[in-house]
Amino acid sequence: MNTTQHTLIILAILLMAAALLLMGAALLARAWRLRRNLVTMEQKIVAHEQSSAAPDAGAKVLGWRDRLIALSANWIDTPLGRQLVAEEDRHLLDQCGVNDLRGRSLFFVARVVLAVCLPLLGLLLFERGGWLSLLLIIFFGLALGYMLPKWAMRRVARKRQRLAAEELPLMIDLLRLLQGVGLSVDQSLHVIENEFSNVLKVLGEELTIAGRQYSTGRSREQSMRRFSTVFDNEDLQAVSRLLVQVEHHGGAVQEPLKQFSERIREQRKLDMKEKIGKLTVKMTGVMVLTLLPGLLVITGGMGFLAVIRALSKMGAGA
Repeated sequence: MNTTQHTLIILAILLMAAALLLMGAALLARAWRLRRNLVTMEQKIVAHEQSSAAPDAGAKVLGWRDRLIALSANWIDTPLGRQLVAEEDRHLLDQCGVNDLRGRSLFFVARVVLAVCLPLLGLLLFERGGWLSLLLIIFFGLALGYMLPKWAMRRVARKRQRLAAEELPLMIDLLRLLQGVGLSVDQSLHVIENEFSNVLKVLGEELTIAGRQYSTGRSREQSMRRFSTVFDNEDLQAVSRLLVQVEHHGGAVQEPLKQFSERIREQRKLDMKEKIGKLTVKMTGVMVLTLLPGLLVITGGMGFLAVIRALSKMGAGA
């Protein structure tokens, strides 16, 4: 390759890295930076009226990222958009907390940009020996560009699932405490949303969404449906069913919550013992590979040296 080709390759890599950095930063920032104080409907109406009254000023305020999101939002509900952002992907975005118009648009843009840039980068970096190598480069570039955003979001979703499972015992204890002082289910959930969101970062966000849906007129069962299904956690589903039953039929909930909390803690102890057992087996292999050679050298090294010296003397005497 000459100097011009090297320069083009370096520029293509830098451009792709910048695009990946911007898209990844936007998705992750949206996933971890959900707003605690949501804008009320009145503020949205006022903002919409102001933007409609002064469209030129609003167009100046919009940055390139907002224009890109607005452009890609028009493609979300098309057949191509439903293929690139399928129901499975939307459920994954739900688990990451970014299943809104902005999150879906960024996911769509990331897939399109990577699916176009990676094959072009592969064509620049690898030598094209024939049609077969050309097809392989295009195929693997498209496949990686299509799957990389999903893999990144799946990693974030797994982390949020783990955090939700860790926060569940604390949420149950808080519900028991608030129910014990005489608060209703609605009041208890409202207190947890507002006062304990700093310790319940994942479940607090989901409770906030459920509370907002309940305040707009949905039933308790409908508002808790997302909370019970978003993380595919059976314990969260059981808690949601319990809250819905208490809302419908009333009754004391402290004792069921206590038993449920104890069962969750026992299950976590069993899971920890299982992890320790697996870790012990893995450490046995590590010890065999690392400590056994050194132990043999230390314990049998002198014996091996004595045998070697004796054999060398016998060979010299012969």
